[in-house]
Amino acid sequence: MNDESRITLRLPADLHAWLVAQAKSSRRSLNSEIVYRLEVERDAAGADAESP
Repeated sequence: MNDESRITLRLPADLHAWLVAQAKSSRRSLNSEIVYRLEVERDAAGADAESP
């Protein structure tokens, strides 16, 4: 089982609304949308770090 951490996150209202809309269009929960986007960014940053 994966270890998980719980956090409280404060977002500007417009960013929250945008994330909710993105999650709905992707048929994901808000939490899943945030995790998905963070993982995509992490993977992209890791790929950039490995490039010469």
